[in-house]
This record gives sequence, structure tokens and C-alpha cells, in this order.
Amino acid sequence: MATNPPKLKTKVAANERMKNLKETFESKYGESPLFYAFAPGRVNLIGEHIDYCGYSVLPMAIEQNILAAVSVNNSGKIQLANANPKYKDFSVSCSEEIAIDRDDPQWYYYFLCGVKGIQEKFGLNHLAGMSCVVDGTIPPSSGLSSSSALVCCSGLVTMEANQKSLSKVALAEICAKSERYIGTEGGGMDQSISFLAEAGTAKLIEFQPLCATDVKLPDGAVFVISNCCVEMNKAASSHYNIRVVECRIATKMLAQARGVDSNRLLKLAHVQMELKASLEEMLALVDEVLHPEPYSREEICKVLGITSEQFSTELLSANTQEMTQFKLHQRAKHVYGEAARVLQFKSVCDSEPANATRLLGELMNQSHASCRDLYECSCPELDQLVDICLKSGAVGSRLTGAGWGGCAVSMVPSEKVESFLQAVREEYYLPDPRRAAMEKQSLFVSKPGGGAAIYLEE
Repeated sequence: MATNPPKLKTKVAANERMKNLKETFESKYGESPLFYAFAPGRVNLIGEHIDYCGYSVLPMAIEQNILAAVSVNNSGKIQLANANPKYKDFSVSCSEEIAIDRDDPQWYYYFLCGVKGIQEKFGLNHLAGMSCVVDGTIPPSSGLSSSSALVCCSGLVTMEANQKSLSKVALAEICAKSERYIGTEGGGMDQSISFLAEAGTAKLIEFQPLCATDVKLPDGAVFVISNCCVEMNKAASSHYNIRVVECRIATKMLAQARGVDSNRLLKLAHVQMELKASLEEMLALVDEVLHPEPYSREEICKVLGITSEQFSTELLSANTQEMTQFKLHQRAKHVYGEAARVLQFKSVCDSEPANATRLLGELMNQSHASCRDLYECSCPELDQLVDICLKSGAVGSRLTGAGWGGCAVSMVPSEKVESFLQAVREEYYLPDPRRAAMEKQSLFVSKPGGGAAIYLEE
């Protein structure tokens, strides 16, 4: 695999979407783009909410992506426009500090996260002036990583415009870190697959150090994505960061129970490494140490021997300060169980048994049950959609992405795809006028796509 994002020559006139984007750019700025950059969304096949706990995940890039047309100039400004008129224009001076408003997560603040990440990486006091028009085909707030793809596209654009060079791994790490400027404490899966993806294969993404391994998906089955049409903006809500905090506290409690110094441990994977235990042993430890009833702040402070002030500053994030109850047993149980399912999923793909499709489907179903019951990151509409997908011929179906809305991913035998799509359409989308209007971009088969790239017009 090439180390740096590829630079590809393309005939813009032969690509309808690029041609339209070029025309929009020219009418907006009165000049032609110098280059184009794209970064794909992703679907996570298994391994939900465990990347920020230090565990491997198993996503693939999808064909839907963020595409930007860019020119570089001496204007001293970064000018941003969106091909979708519902998103407003924005501009910022290249010489002033980039400010990102966490309380108002507009599309352009995600773009500025990527700009700021590259600026800080290279210590750029004065960024190159840029004019950009951005076009996205990833449904927003759908769990397919539209926001992270925008940050990745922006990081790639800023690197190229400022004539810098970075590897895919470095870009993924910078973009994962810089997305936290908008308040999302993600673990790095979305940015990693956006840069490291290769067409035709899913990837096992491992962290510390970041690396990606090909996972060949079984012949005879395809993955279908279906949007439940409930939107959830990760940065605008505290659901996601609450789970990050609960896992952080569970880490400390488990370490404390086994006499391990918990001060330097922040992730559930770190406890396992310290104890040199298997995932099965960690699941047993969770049952032994953590009670299923929610913990109060007072109980946690007492066990960890910390003050209420330390608890707020060291364990809580900015938008979780009001939390009073913490479900530590359920969250840790999900994380260790899901980490084991990821490894089992890869093992089945590698060994290619005759019943691979059925085995993978069972793992996906177990994953959804754990997300629904232990991590509580589903919603009634997603649960209904998953049930309909299973009833319509999927061998496995589960929520994908952060949850609380967004998409399900289903594994469907190839010969059943058409009947599956028709059944889901009739059962879930057509009875509801709002869903029916969104159905065309909400229900689709996805093949593993390629990673982020720069395009130059031939």
C-alpha cells in the first residue's frame, strides 16, 4: 500500500459530479479549481464504540464521499462554500487564530478542524489562501461518518494547498486528534479508514500504533446499508461523550480493584494489557468488580479516593459535567464483548469456512443486542429497522456508527438482495411519507471503496 495519499489525473468533463462542482466553483469564484480532494465515508461492520477504548475495529470505506474543489491564492483568506445551498458560506483570515465553536457545530467548523490540525502540525503562522467548494454524498448524521470525512478532506486539502507532505497514517492521526476541537472524543476509526481504505477489501484497524490489515469479505454475500432516518449529531449531543466518560471511569475502577496504578490508565484496553488477561477474563472481572446498578459520583470518588473536584476535572468532559449516574458494568461488558467479536469476525473471514456467512451474521446480531441492551446506543426506529432487515432475508443486521439514530448494516446473501431491498422498502420506508422521500439515498448496497485522494484535471 502506498504510504501517501495518491495524486490521480482525471478527466473532469467525463465525471458528472466533478463537472457540476467545477461549474459551481467557477461561477462562485470566477476561476477554475487547481485541484480536487475526496475522502470517503465508512460503514463499520463490527466493533462499535470500542476504538476510543483502545480496541481494534472492522470498517470498510463506502462509495459515498466528501469532494472538494480548491484553488490556492494570495487573498489571505480561506473561503468556504457548499454545493448544497442549505449550508451557508464562511470565510476566515489566514493570519488570525482559527476559532471553532463547539456549541454551534456548523459544517464549516468541521472543515476548520482539519485546517487547524495541519496548521499546528507544521507550525504554519500564515496559511495559504484558499477558495473551496465542498460537495457531499454521505447522508449527514447517519452514522456513516460524514463529519469525519469532511475533517479528513479538509486536512488533505490544507496539506496540498500549503505544499506539505504527510503519510496516510500521519494524516489519519492528525485528523482524529483535530476533530476533538469540535468536542467529539472519538477514537480514530473514522479518520483511519477514510485514509487507509483500499477498494475491494474491508480493514481491521488497530491502534497504538495505527495500522490497517486487509480483511477479505466472504463471497456470496453483500452488505446493505439502510438509514432509519433519525439524525443524531455527535458533537451537538452529549450521548457519545457520556459513553466515553463511563468507559474511562470503568477503566479506573477495574484497575483499582486489581491493585494497578489507575492514574495513568484511561482506556479499557490498557487494563487488559496491564493485567495480561484475555478478553474472557476481563468479562469475568467486570462481573466480579462492577455492580449492574448505576454508580453515583459519591461512590466513584470514594472507591478511587478522589475529590469531587478531581472527578469533574480529571474524568468528565466539557459536556458531561451534569452527569450524576454512571452505568459502568454495562459499558465495560459491551466493550470487552465487542472487542472479542471483532477478532472472531476477522478469524472467520480469514479461515473461510463453508458456513462463514451464517457465523458472521450471528456475530453482527450479537453486536446489535449488546449495543441496544448494554451500551444503550440504539433507538426504537433502529431496532425496528434491524428486525425488518432480518425478517427480509439478512443473515445479520446491526446498527453502525455512533447510534441513537443513523444506519443499520445488513449482511445479505447475494441471491436475495433484490427481494431484500424490496421487502425493506415496503415494510420500513413506503408506509411513512418522510422516509419514502428519503428512501433513494437511504437504502443501498455498498462495496468496499478506496481511501482519500487528490485529483488533478488532465
